[in-house]
Amino acid sequence: MMWKVPFADLRLGDEEKAAVLAVLESNWLTMGPKTAEFEAAFAAALACPDLGAVAVSNCTAGLHLALAALGIGPGDEVIVPSLTFVATANAARYVGAIPVFADIVSPDDWNIDPDDIARKITPRTRAIIPVHYAGYPCRMDRIMELAEKHGLKVVEDASHAPLSQWNAKMLGTIGHVGCFSFFGNKNMTTGEGGMVVSADADLVQTIRTMRSHGMTSNTYARFRGHAFGYDVVSLGWNYRMDEMRAAMGLVQLSKLASSNRRRGELVAYYRKRLGETLPQVRVPFREVQGELAWHIFPVLLPEGTDREAVMQGLKDQGIQTSIHYRPIHWMTDFGSGETVRLDKLDRLALQILTLPLFPTLAEEQIDRVAATLEACLA
Repeated sequence: MMWKVPFADLRLGDEEKAAVLAVLESNWLTMGPKTAEFEAAFAAALACPDLGAVAVSNCTAGLHLALAALGIGPGDEVIVPSLTFVATANAARYVGAIPVFADIVSPDDWNIDPDDIARKITPRTRAIIPVHYAGYPCRMDRIMELAEKHGLKVVEDASHAPLSQWNAKMLGTIGHVGCFSFFGNKNMTTGEGGMVVSADADLVQTIRTMRSHGMTSNTYARFRGHAFGYDVVSLGWNYRMDEMRAAMGLVQLSKLASSNRRRGELVAYYRKRLGETLPQVRVPFREVQGELAWHIFPVLLPEGTDREAVMQGLKDQGIQTSIHYRPIHWMTDFGSGETVRLDKLDRLALQILTLPLFPTLAEEQIDRVAATLEACLA
């Protein structure tokens, strides 16, 4: 279907093509110098002293590595939000831990609620994974206080939040580890890919080793003659990034700040436009400002609205929408909502709708979205 207003619109240019072509012509495609360059550039962009970065095959792999490197294991509990992509909870299960779901703050703040985190802490709790939903900062001061009080590790899922700031700190650099996604619909993309960051040098080295089968040297080092063999010193996985993706990532990173700014301008226009004509549609995080990633634009439809009918009405007019997210605790593999109750999230989850947002979206397209949504709700 040809959308008049697509949900997202990825546009890669000549710079990305040239960067990938240069790697192809170099005849070295697997993890090597371009990956190391990308890691260094990403760490520098986050402007955190002593930060180390490890490029990985995707953010899910990054979350898995982070928990494994922190020693989280069977029987441990990891507190996570339910309003997120399932990878956040699955990462805990990969290491044998139990994901424990915490509620949202309020209908205006859909991030994980520190008060509910506090209620969910038990003697078996080992870690918290706050997700900066849509690029908006979680209440990290309170979360870090809880972590320090109870001896917990904090792994920030910053998939939505590259270059988002909170109290002059970049999201992903506040907890013990931060994980980023470069999936095709993210603010910067390598197709598939991710990055793990930490200011703990020993932890970074552990993650780096685990990324490639627990080996003490990689193929490029041996190719260059810097090592003749290798040892395997820990359990590990093949979670490497290749050189083509790293090259694309460097170009995308150079565009990220300006792309985020444009997203912010579009969010401001959305807020103004919906506020004028659709006051019954609630916009979460409406008052939040600052240097943010503005990853998606979710809204809350009026209570009792048939969301599927609204989405179909928008589709009929060529407007693509999505849902972020169906709560994880509602999923079949997590009990279908029968074993976990999250009062605030359960009340509003069926009203969540995500409207199109991408840097090349035009104000006229937002006007079309708003007018069509108004007609669907009439």
